[in-house]
Amino acid sequence: MEEMEEELKCPVCGSFYREPIILPCSHNICMACARNILVQTPDAESPRSRRASGSAASDYDYLDLDKMSLYSEADSGYGSYGGFASAPTTPCQKSPNGIRVFPPAVPPPAHPQPQHHLLQHPGSFPPIPRNSCITCPQCHRSLILDERGLRGFPKNRVLEGVVDRYQQSKAAALKCQLCEKSPKEATVMCEQCDVFYCEPCRMRCHPPRGPLAKHRLVPPAQGRVSRQLSPRKISTCTEHELENHSMYCVQCKIPVCYQCLEEGRHSSHEVKALGAMWKLHKGQLSQALNILSERAKEAQEFLVQLRNMVQQIQENSVEFEACLVAQCDALIDALNRRKVQLLSRVNGEHEHKLKVVRDQIAHCTVKLRQTTGLMEYCLEVIKENDPSGFLQISDALIRRVHMTESQWGKATLTPRMTSDFDLTLDSGPLLQTIHQLDFVQMKVPAAPILQLEECCSSSNSATLSWKQPPLSTVQVEGYILELDDGNGGQFREVYVGKETMCTVDGLHFNSTYNSRVKAFNKTGVSQYSQTLVLQTSETGLNPCELKSLGAVAWFTFDPSSAHPDIIFSNDNLTVTCSSYDDRVVLGNTGFSRGVHYWEMTVDRYDNHPDPAFGVARIDTLKDVMLGKDDKAWAMYVDNNRSWFMHNNSHTNRTEGGISKACTVGVLLDLNNRILIFSINDEPQGPIAFEKMEGLLFPAISLNRNVQVTLHSGLAIPEFYIQRHVEHPTSLC
Repeated sequence: MEEMEEELKCPVCGSFYREPIILPCSHNICMACARNILVQTPDAESPRSRRASGSAASDYDYLDLDKMSLYSEADSGYGSYGGFASAPTTPCQKSPNGIRVFPPAVPPPAHPQPQHHLLQHPGSFPPIPRNSCITCPQCHRSLILDERGLRGFPKNRVLEGVVDRYQQSKAAALKCQLCEKSPKEATVMCEQCDVFYCEPCRMRCHPPRGPLAKHRLVPPAQGRVSRQLSPRKISTCTEHELENHSMYCVQCKIPVCYQCLEEGRHSSHEVKALGAMWKLHKGQLSQALNILSERAKEAQEFLVQLRNMVQQIQENSVEFEACLVAQCDALIDALNRRKVQLLSRVNGEHEHKLKVVRDQIAHCTVKLRQTTGLMEYCLEVIKENDPSGFLQISDALIRRVHMTESQWGKATLTPRMTSDFDLTLDSGPLLQTIHQLDFVQMKVPAAPILQLEECCSSSNSATLSWKQPPLSTVQVEGYILELDDGNGGQFREVYVGKETMCTVDGLHFNSTYNSRVKAFNKTGVSQYSQTLVLQTSETGLNPCELKSLGAVAWFTFDPSSAHPDIIFSNDNLTVTCSSYDDRVVLGNTGFSRGVHYWEMTVDRYDNHPDPAFGVARIDTLKDVMLGKDDKAWAMYVDNNRSWFMHNNSHTNRTEGGISKACTVGVLLDLNNRILIFSINDEPQGPIAFEKMEGLLFPAISLNRNVQVTLHSGLAIPEFYIQRHVEHPTSLC
């Protein structure tokens, strides 16, 4: 009930509605408040030209905004008409609901009047001036009042009754009428007994059995309302005040009286019974309320979710802050440990310098003491007066002095170590890293969503498309697409990258593949998307069924895997070569099961070359004749004869060659694991190769003297079908 209180308050005064009236815009306002916000329009504007009454809800019109707008763009409130003598000049006031309103404008009397002339009967209102205008305080629509003034607007009896019941339900609690001493709070009221009971008195005096079991017990507030309600007020017509509403105008959507139908503007309108429309609109309102109730329930659940998110955010914030502090402390600890290591190196350098200098000091001290002793000895020798004795030792002393002097050279008198430390701490990269220290995405991506409308399969390839969930904000570095083996086996990765669409070629024909995709970033890998099932095309059947159902597999030559000397044309269906050496080109589709047949027409054949036709693995050699390695199976042919070749082994020489306009056919039956060749629709030799298995691609090797055109998607040739009809047990 408390949530409804705002609906029961006037937008002008902010209090509960008192005598509410319905404006043409369907909003409500107190009668007294409506008088307070009336504004007189210019005399030049005729009220007849802007007539709008409360009873004409469907055809009222509003004032032009450029002439008579009451809405102030500056303060989003209400203003008066500038320059009008009758406009209010007192400052506007603000209602409790935040809407600016003007107090009623009462122009001063032209002549002083006795005081008793100004007295009015309590509850009466001054007459409304002509050409008055009112603006809805909620939607800001304005309209001119007609000669009836505010009486032209219908009174909202329903709203008035709801306000009364609400105010009564908020009153003081009712007391039990049967308690002898201190009355307790009443819990029910019996409508038949017209007595309020507390729970003990009800059980004692009004037991739910016998004749009293049929009495209707209601809550006290409802009982008080039903006790105090007066007989229902009958709504009267706003145009014919003596007539009660008895019908409903469907076009104008308002209740009308009989006189409105006979004399008024509703005479030609469609009308219906008031009671029937009352029930109909109640049903419509109930249905709308049911829908709104569901939305309110969803909103309530959403609010619960948001409140839970608030709690979760607070908990995650505490946890994240603790994690951040721990990480920063770990960085500080690592920096302290590194500081200890660097200080140790500085101390080592310090000790080394001191040792070198001290060793040099000791060495120089000894040397200087020896030099000083020699000098003193020489001075004493010089004092000797015996020439012969002096000359006996002078040469040796001179040599010693020169030798000692030479030992005090520049290197001896130069410090072996500088006092400066040649270590400089390179902290720039670390400081830059610290400045760049920031948060990275700590969550794994959400599971991608497969876009089913863009996923498809064609021939033996499958195209898949996916996207991230719309509300996902987690950074994605790439995607991993996985497919199984077409037989429900294990999944394998077929694509890893940033693209959101991938086409996988070389799948098995007539197979069902399961596919899924997941996203990844530095933090980890997401969950898998939903599994999508794709079916490749049917291309081959059991040989016993070939006559009725042929195999179909369309493909072209593949420029991406061909030798660079191969020249393509005709949408990659025609190839030749720019080299005199044999070069290999493969088809763009590989086969691993089924029966497949294709032909190549020789468009140009010069100087009797020997092109080779057959099948190969994807990694076969491309710069030698087809069949030279162990990854290709071929028939090479000239103008007279042909040979089969695999792993450079030549077998089954067969007479009959090719020329311009000849057709070479290749039939790969992977159901029976054999390879057969034909020239001009006739078999060329026996079965060329057996035990064929794995993924095999159509292939040809040729040089510049040959040009061929590919024809794929062909039916199984008649000679092969006839062979299996004659020998069904060998292959079926």
